[in-house]
Amino acid sequence: MSSSLVLVANAGDSSISTFRVTDAGLERLAVTAGTTGCSNFAVDVDRGLVYASVKADDDNPDAGILTLALDRETGALTPLSRVALPGGAMNYLSLTRQGSVLLGAAYSGGYGIVCAVGDDGVVSAPTAEVRFPRLHSVLASGDGRHAYFVSLETDLIAQYALGDDLSLSALDPATADAPAGSGPRHLAFSDDERTVYVLTEFTGEVLRFRRDPANGILDFVDATPAHDPSEKLRHSVIDEDPRENHYVWGADIHLTDGVVWASERTASTLAALRIDADGSLSAPTGFAATEEQPRGFAVSDDRALLVAAGERSTTVSLYRVDGADLHLQGRYETGRGANWVRFA
Repeated sequence: MSSSLVLVANAGDSSISTFRVTDAGLERLAVTAGTTGCSNFAVDVDRGLVYASVKADDDNPDAGILTLALDRETGALTPLSRVALPGGAMNYLSLTRQGSVLLGAAYSGGYGIVCAVGDDGVVSAPTAEVRFPRLHSVLASGDGRHAYFVSLETDLIAQYALGDDLSLSALDPATADAPAGSGPRHLAFSDDERTVYVLTEFTGEVLRFRRDPANGILDFVDATPAHDPSEKLRHSVIDEDPRENHYVWGADIHLTDGVVWASERTASTLAALRIDADGSLSAPTGFAATEEQPRGFAVSDDRALLVAAGERSTTVSLYRVDGADLHLQGRYETGRGANWVRFA
């Protein structure tokens, strides 16, 4: 197995667990408390910094982004600084431009942000903001020139040029539409960034968008189901309980070599969809049962390992990736409400 660290946010415990990947599996090194309601974070591996979204608490009247230093030997996370977010906590954070820029998307607050990050890891107040209902994720292109904010409620991806001054300028068109009622949630780039794959929450599909690398514009191409048909899940309805109504409940998406992986929370599965030469996707080759209600999972840099967390579980599962198959290596205690995973 590769040698690296794995971080897991345990929202129910307001903590982040740090694991080391070993030949035997995962070794839990530390559990860092004090990350109030943390449900997502971004990792700057090169600088050993973690940016965690936290909620308001007794000492802080506003939500915020907490910068923590990661000790790679002990796994401990030490708070360094905190920027307040009066508009509400982020549901997704991502880095671009070698860790000098932090992007965020806030679901409840309905806004997205761009922030500068100093050499010391201090996050600035937002340099730019956008507003769309129930934003759920944001990623920048590899060169840091374009940023994409996903609005679950309005079925669109807002597309922008990210300026040298960290301003956002809408592309033309300003948005790329997803199918009505699909509820686009998380996105992932193909290796050449000519395709963007978006997992929908309400229909459990992977949407394929063609991307022009020169101007950053997205064009919708097609959709491929990514939930188990044998479960007979129904189309989700916004603000209704997916588990109670046996609705589709798509969550997270990541790529390995030639495969798109997607999680679905009602049936607690990970789907494998093979990528064809033209970027199109096959129907799922199978559905791996995983941690209960898998909101988040992550893939190692060498794409050999996958770690999945479940919101209704206190453990994470470690898998070895073999093409479109997953081989369970073990399950490991982490904490309550585990919902976000990143290799570090």
